[in-house]
Amino acid sequence: MTTVTLITGDGIGPEIAEAAKRCIDATGVDIKWEMAEAGVDVMARIGTPLPQETIDSVKKNGIGLKAPITTPVGTGFRSINVYLRQELGLYACLRPCKSYKGVRSRYSDIDLVIVRENTEDLYAGIEFEKGKDDTTELINWLNKHSKRQIGSDAGVSIKPISVKGTEKIVRYAFDYARKHGRKKVTSVHKANIMKFSDGLWLEVSRQVAKEYSDIEFEDRIVDNMCMQLVQKPELYDVLVLPNLYGDILSDLCAGLVGGLGVAPGANIGDKGAIFEATHGSAPKYAGQNKVNPCALILSGVLMLEHLGKQAEAKKLENAVAAVIAEGKDVTYDMKSDRNDPTAVGTREMADAIIKKIK
Repeated sequence: MTTVTLITGDGIGPEIAEAAKRCIDATGVDIKWEMAEAGVDVMARIGTPLPQETIDSVKKNGIGLKAPITTPVGTGFRSINVYLRQELGLYACLRPCKSYKGVRSRYSDIDLVIVRENTEDLYAGIEFEKGKDDTTELINWLNKHSKRQIGSDAGVSIKPISVKGTEKIVRYAFDYARKHGRKKVTSVHKANIMKFSDGLWLEVSRQVAKEYSDIEFEDRIVDNMCMQLVQKPELYDVLVLPNLYGDILSDLCAGLVGGLGVAPGANIGDKGAIFEATHGSAPKYAGQNKVNPCALILSGVLMLEHLGKQAEAKKLENAVAAVIAEGKDVTYDMKSDRNDPTAVGTREMADAIIKKIK
């Protein structure tokens, strides 16, 4: 039996966590669930958004399924998602974007995989707040050693990209491509402008690519990559990106397949993994039994694959695809008219998926 930490999150998190748990259990996989909390709800109760027991649970079990957690914009605590990835060494963020029949989209037959570096870049959390003494000291030092001057009223974020971190994530992308029969890896960057951070990323990407002669390699500047994905996504396969670009382009690719409602995610490290939906916590819908649970259920599919439970993973993905294609027992966002009165709730869509598992 495998013990999995289930982090129920906040907002819509508890509802879709329960739906995903029921669907995964319906495959017959032998999992023991260890419940854990994180987010604004637990912060209001005990003063921290991430209890130590939750971190300890994931470290002990080595695997977790996490429902969405609210991250305040501009104020409040830093992203719990980012903290967990850094604390647990989950350096690889895997976000497949795949077309499912029945999902409304301008595109069809999309099958892309985003491999995002999780621990460095602008999301490393090295920031200096406007007006603080250490910020002033840093700005003075930078102005002394650079021709480009920074105003005293600036906030500063540091963008570290290392050889070690880049090599690890690019190698992960190539290993993933080889294991899953993928044909090409594209490294995405802005090396034409940021010579010493993105330039390092590109240089290391090219070096690693030489070890994988069986897989095609190319690179793209990030802004051009966005245009390419909109114009001709069929030319691309596995994309490997630094942290910020990976976050942005994974949402873009989710848009190609119909939105975040069918966008799963995995965060993988050497000693553990956490699986989560790409979308947020949507607090305005909390407790309404309204939202689409598919992204977290499909994240459960990734989890089952990671655990070596390929048959159960395929059963669950096929069941999700069948319910979506049928279009009857789906949530409002998956109807052609979002006001369609035949739309079902979160629990009811999970029930329909469970009935299709065989």
